[in-house]
Amino acid sequence: MKAIRHTIFALTLTLTGATSMTAPSPAQAQAQGQAQAISTITTGVMVILTVKPGVTREQVMAVMPDEIRQTVQLYLNGKVREWYSRSDGRGVVFLLDAKDTSEAHAIMEGLPLSKLDIMDHDYIAVGPLLPLRLLVGKP
Repeated sequence: MKAIRHTIFALTLTLTGATSMTAPSPAQAQAQGQAQAISTITTGVMVILTVKPGVTREQVMAVMPDEIRQTVQLYLNGKVREWYSRSDGRGVVFLLDAKDTSEAHAIMEGLPLSKLDIMDHDYIAVGPLLPLRLLVGKP
């Protein structure tokens, strides 16, 4: 029962990204410490690309044939796992097979849109949902 309570608490922290302005209780501090102790596993990096303000659609589209060819090559080489269009039409989201954000930066810097500096890039390291370890008894 205690493991289930810790799992629910850790899931809540992970899924909401909640941080408290007050001091955590001893149980919360312990759960947070456990989550931080094992949060170093990165299995990929999400990269969110957004067209910079002031950049026209024509500027982006002029580069797209080269951008698409090189991105497809990254996919075929196993560096791009998944890719999506943003529903707001302002860019794309990639899930890269990278061990950290530095490797993801190196991958993205080789693409034409990055070389022209017309896109903003946000890098987010991702990995397994850590609280699930509590369900299998491996803290």
